[in-house]
Amino acid sequence: MTEKPLDLAAKITEKSKKASSQIISHRHYLHTHPETGFDLTKTLEYVKKELQTMGYEPIPCGKAGLVALAGGKKPGKVFLLRADMDALPMKEEADIHFASSNDKMHACGHDMHTAMLLGAARILKELENEINGTVKLMFQPAEEILEGAFDMLQNGVLKNPAVDAGLMIHVMTGMPFPSGTAIVSDGGVSAPAADYFTIEIQGKGCHGSMPNTGIDPITIASHIIIALQEIHARELNLMDKAALTIGSFFAGKAANIIPDKAILQGSLRAFDEEVRNQIKKRMTEIAIHTAEAFRAKATVTFGSGCPTLYNDAELSACTLKYIQELNGSRMAFTASKLIAKSDGKAKNAGGSEDFAYISHQIPTIMLALAAGQPEEDFHYPLHHPKVKFDDKALPVGAAIYAYTALRWLEEH
Repeated sequence: MTEKPLDLAAKITEKSKKASSQIISHRHYLHTHPETGFDLTKTLEYVKKELQTMGYEPIPCGKAGLVALAGGKKPGKVFLLRADMDALPMKEEADIHFASSNDKMHACGHDMHTAMLLGAARILKELENEINGTVKLMFQPAEEILEGAFDMLQNGVLKNPAVDAGLMIHVMTGMPFPSGTAIVSDGGVSAPAADYFTIEIQGKGCHGSMPNTGIDPITIASHIIIALQEIHARELNLMDKAALTIGSFFAGKAANIIPDKAILQGSLRAFDEEVRNQIKKRMTEIAIHTAEAFRAKATVTFGSGCPTLYNDAELSACTLKYIQELNGSRMAFTASKLIAKSDGKAKNAGGSEDFAYISHQIPTIMLALAAGQPEEDFHYPLHHPKVKFDDKALPVGAAIYAYTALRWLEEH
């Protein structure tokens, strides 16, 4: 590719605008037919068919992932573009004409991501002979349960051909910026590690009028909940960032019976892997020994989760430069600049992202894309049943995907 950056930017912008109605159509179909986890039958069928129509040969990857390759006609490196495809198990309440047709909902914008990557795929196919290297398109399932990226990683998403760097985009609504504004993560951690856990307390059931004949797991679980709060209050450094939450407490079915068992479920978030491991160790010790003190037994099980999402500093700088070439300096800035602009009031988001698994294998960058301002009726947050996203962000996101990949390959 020998074009000057501004000429290429103009070409990409023109192509994305030309394809905007089609990109929006992709998003509306996916939004109306949401699916969750790895169960993405209709979604996969739709994405695969659209890619084949463009001339791609989609390759299954893992339980429900798809990979497609653009370029490869010229020697060069490999750049990965990722979009997640799964929705959430919640009923939609948003007032839109393409609302969900079932009891699931794209309340986190993954339909936006998939539609944007399909748009980028079309642009890249049209420019395929000019690509210096290869662009690998990663359509991922099960991000909401933090399992899809790891599954695709285990099934070779970064191999054949080996990937050198990667980008993910996440749309954000309710932001005080024009739709299409990009906030590029600085080098370092931008999203915390996550762990989902279950604590099971085995007591001894008995009649409520004779508590001395049993071992009450509800009381023990209550002591464990209180004791867990001491980890953050008394065992972490002032600068350590972590959130330990008990989200559910299951025990008993009758008011006059002490049950046999109590089950606590919750989540842990941490921005540092050492802090994460320290908390998990102490959680286990506290639960087990608190239960033992009351003559019961406790087991702690950590289920799905993901590590911290790490952003490469050099790739961050490159990505910011590319997006400013594409859309102008006012439409892209770094997360640290956002915090500075807000006088420190803007904080890191607490949501985790399973692209983190990829970020620990290759240089990656995560960027947020504004998709609706509060004054334009986009004021509900992600994961809310009434959340809405601005379609105007879609062609911008598609252009960012394509242009960033092309420019990085050209410079590297």
